[in-house]
Amino acid sequence: MRNLVWGFLCFVLFYSCKKDSGCGYNEQNIVAPASEQQAVQSYLTTNNITSASKDSSGLYYEIVNAGEGDGSPNLCSQVSLTYTGKLISGTVFEQKSTAFTLGSSIEGLRKGLLLIRKGGYMRLYIPPTLAYGSKEIKDESGKVIIPANSILVFDVALTSFY
Repeated sequence: MRNLVWGFLCFVLFYSCKKDSGCGYNEQNIVAPASEQQAVQSYLTTNNITSASKDSSGLYYEIVNAGEGDGSPNLCSQVSLTYTGKLISGTVFEQKSTAFTLGSSIEGLRKGLLLIRKGGYMRLYIPPTLAYGSKEIKDESGKVIIPANSILVFDVALTSFY
């Protein structure tokens, strides 16, 4: 009887920890602290950006074009996009077209891209906790391109997903 109960508990534990997405990625439910949310709001106010909406996580976004078709990507989707990433100083740290599994990206992109469809275009204002947090990001030569605790701004066009 003891082995039966133990086996049942292991079964329940295994399936309760199983990833719901089926691809190894699941919703993180990370929320930026109030101080970071206020810093993003201050940036938006200072720059007269009044059309940005706020997600419950503290991500701010502007949907310029929602895109076409049915459905949006999910965390398991292979997304193709073109983007420009910059610091709030305006310094561009990356600009490219790329493809990757959405669940493998930073939390701000994971949350933002769920809001548009194929052909959609948006701007994301990502607090540090939803980006790289206290980790600084360096280029191949070792130069810091994203300082620790940076607010990031992404202009993103979702080319396709599957």
